[in-house]
Amino acid sequence: MRCLVLGGGGFLGGHLISALLEEGHEVRAFDRSAHRARADQPDAEWREGDFGNRGDLLAAVDGCDIAFHLIATTLPRTSNEDPVHDLESNLLPTVRFLDIARDLGLRKVIFASSGGTVYGTPSIVPIPETHPTRPVCSYGIHKLAIEHYLHLYYTLYGLDYGVLRLANPFGERQRTDASQGAVAVFLDKALRGEEAVIWGDGSVVRDYLYVKDAAAAFCAVARHASETKTFNIGSGQGQSLNELLAAIESVLGEPVRRRYQPGRPFDVPVNVLDTSLAADVLGWRPRVSFRDGLIRTLAWLRAARAESSAVDRGVRPVS
Repeated sequence: MRCLVLGGGGFLGGHLISALLEEGHEVRAFDRSAHRARADQPDAEWREGDFGNRGDLLAAVDGCDIAFHLIATTLPRTSNEDPVHDLESNLLPTVRFLDIARDLGLRKVIFASSGGTVYGTPSIVPIPETHPTRPVCSYGIHKLAIEHYLHLYYTLYGLDYGVLRLANPFGERQRTDASQGAVAVFLDKALRGEEAVIWGDGSVVRDYLYVKDAAAAFCAVARHASETKTFNIGSGQGQSLNELLAAIESVLGEPVRRRYQPGRPFDVPVNVLDTSLAADVLGWRPRVSFRDGLIRTLAWLRAARAESSAVDRGVRPVS
């Protein structure tokens, strides 16, 4: 297939591009700034542009069979600070994109939704796809609204779609300077001997999924054709922040400094996804355990730090 990855320059986008190329698909990647990503993924066709610009989107979609929508301009933490911006920069451009997809004959759109925010505080754990959706942050609301618009365009125009309600992906190439991505951020802090900042008492439980398993789920949905459109994609197991830090201490062999701060109102106490539907319908299951993914991420971080140090010293890395 001719695949378009919207947000191809991001952490998840890069791994998805690799997975699609390995399956033999042609890949066009779209992002605001693709300089670094282009170097990491030279076999993809790169298009730079603004997701809110109709002309940029027309050029990106033209000639493609399927699109993977990974773009989000906000985070759960920031979305409540300005819900209007969250709406204008995520929901409205996505609806305009769906108009373009319909007009240019795109066959399918696969959307990265948020298994961590669309359900709100769960009454059942693990959380099935049938659980009520009561987001407590604007981010989750815009994700859920996009899901409904995808169903609308499917009903009205026959534009096929798939929704992946993702857990918390982690792994190689994840940013360590961001305000999300606890695994990579905490690992980096530990390697630097800095404090890991925990919101609350560390009892908040989340579902952490190795990123290559997440990318494999997108590929599985691309191959899938049925009336089942929405899937939870996670590990199916929960780790509290304190357990995450203990696991990091275990693979590092040394303690991690910690600083606890007051909890945040949008952090639900537990979020673990029931992924049995994806297993039954798609044949998808996570293959990499949390500990193995942690070890791989740590190895990548150490290699990246060594390469950066070598560059700083003027030493050319050996390929």
